[in-house]
Amino acid sequence: MTGTETKTPSVGDEVMEGKTRAIVTDIRDGFFWLRLPHGGTGTEWLAEDPTRLEVRRTRDEMIEAGDL
Repeated sequence: MTGTETKTPSVGDEVMEGKTRAIVTDIRDGFFWLRLPHGGTGTEWLAEDPTRLEVRRTRDEMIEAGDL
């Protein structure tokens, strides 16, 4: 993906929320739950504005790169 594409994030995608890099862990009733890429338990939070999440890499791209 390039930085100019707009894509709705899916579970497992790496996203940017402002200046914070995160992984989408769940989508419930249109609400996106995020965690730090290498965060432990209890580090999930609700995305402030799901429409502003920017997909950096999809889950499939991370698997292909050996990052998962």
